[in-house]
Amino acid sequence: MPTYISLLRYTQQGITAIKQSPARLDKAKEAYKRAGGELKAFYLTIGQYDAVAIAELPDDTALAKLALSLGAQGNIRTETLRAFGEPEYRRIIADLP
Repeated sequence: MPTYISLLRYTQQGITAIKQSPARLDKAKEAYKRAGGELKAFYLTIGQYDAVAIAELPDDTALAKLALSLGAQGNIRTETLRAFGEPEYRRIIADLP
């Protein structure tokens, strides 16, 4: 299953209601499961981004629907990267001409 790394920033609404963010995280985990995936890890971070989420989902379409659904709630903005694990990386490199 593809892996995705999402870089999150809280919106003004999200930071104002920061005390509710653990409950929102629990609901997000449920949303990942309903989308056929799993939120593998979540990290609160210091720096340019407020948090990082690592997830597996069936495909890019499932990721897009989930990201739009979570973003529509108004608490976060995301930037998501498709990540290739070491086995995938090795296959990609092996196929180069």
